[in-house]
Amino acid sequence: MTRRQLPDIGPDAERPTSTPPRLSFSQRLSRFDVKASPYLYIAPFFVLFGLVGLFPLVYTFVVSLNDWDILSGPGDWIGLANYGTELSDPYFWNSLFNTLSIFLLSSIPQIIAAVFIAAILDQNLRAKTFWRMSVLIPYVVTPVAVAIIFSSAFSEKYGLINNILQSFGLDPVMWKTEVLPSHLAIASMVNWRWTGYNALILLAAMQAVPRDIHESAALDGAGSFRRFFSITLPSIRPTMIFVIITATIGGLQIFTEPKLFNPQSANLGGPHREYQTTVLYLWDMAFNRGNFGKASAIAWLLFIIIVAFGLLNFLISRRIASVESAGISRRRARRLAQYRAETDTSSAVPTTPDQVPTSVEPAAVIAQERRS
Repeated sequence: MTRRQLPDIGPDAERPTSTPPRLSFSQRLSRFDVKASPYLYIAPFFVLFGLVGLFPLVYTFVVSLNDWDILSGPGDWIGLANYGTELSDPYFWNSLFNTLSIFLLSSIPQIIAAVFIAAILDQNLRAKTFWRMSVLIPYVVTPVAVAIIFSSAFSEKYGLINNILQSFGLDPVMWKTEVLPSHLAIASMVNWRWTGYNALILLAAMQAVPRDIHESAALDGAGSFRRFFSITLPSIRPTMIFVIITATIGGLQIFTEPKLFNPQSANLGGPHREYQTTVLYLWDMAFNRGNFGKASAIAWLLFIIIVAFGLLNFLISRRIASVESAGISRRRARRLAQYRAETDTSSAVPTTPDQVPTSVEPAAVIAQERRS
């Protein structure tokens, strides 16, 4: 009899692998739940954004490519003709100039005043809650009421502002028929309503700054102004960027204030369109002239301008942050080299800023950097 040849079971031979046990239905369901639950939790936001944000944006672009009338509906496909027509329309450029002018006159003083008010409210005042709630009262008032009050105050014949100017022997100002006075009047409305709101946002950021940094700087002799500009403002930079971007978006979309500033005017935005903003011009094109195609083109042009301003703010803020970080690194390396040279002159420690490793910085140098 011949022996049956056994299979090779040497060290190089492949051994049979055991198959993993099959998961039960509850185990598979639990694994699917772990993987899919985060996406299901955030899905309502994206669904809502798609319905009320993305779809109107895409549909507006489609409307801008057609000769679309408010009564007859969609007409012929004309491509980018509406964009070319609006870019050559002097009324569009006039509205864009008015928008940028009112935006600059409102946003810059508004942010400066908000920082100043937030710095005052950050102090140890009596009845702090009362003062913090008081600055929010203008934001609670409806924009229609604000526009009516300021329209009456800036009336050219019987307004409060002109009466005060005449009591000092000055000539009355044509607040509703001249370009710069009308822009100043509308910007004052925007500043009055939004300054307190931005001040509370900045105040929340200021309260998050560690107090021990202020105390260390005060012990080193830094005054309140030095601490504010060297500690507080750099620490609230992300919040400042947020406030600037939101003020930019709101300033470029201003509508209610110029719409209700002079209701008696035959033209929207003043007798000669002195303060007709881009959104007001868009509203006039859509609902008074009935041309939805051109109005949609204006909306998309304004959208592109707002995105460009947002990117510009982002690039400038990132550039400022990178420059300040590089300056802090150079100062820290220089102080570390000086510290090591003073404490250990006999050892061969590198003393140039480029040769100093930043991973071995002593706590004294970091504390000195924070205090400065």
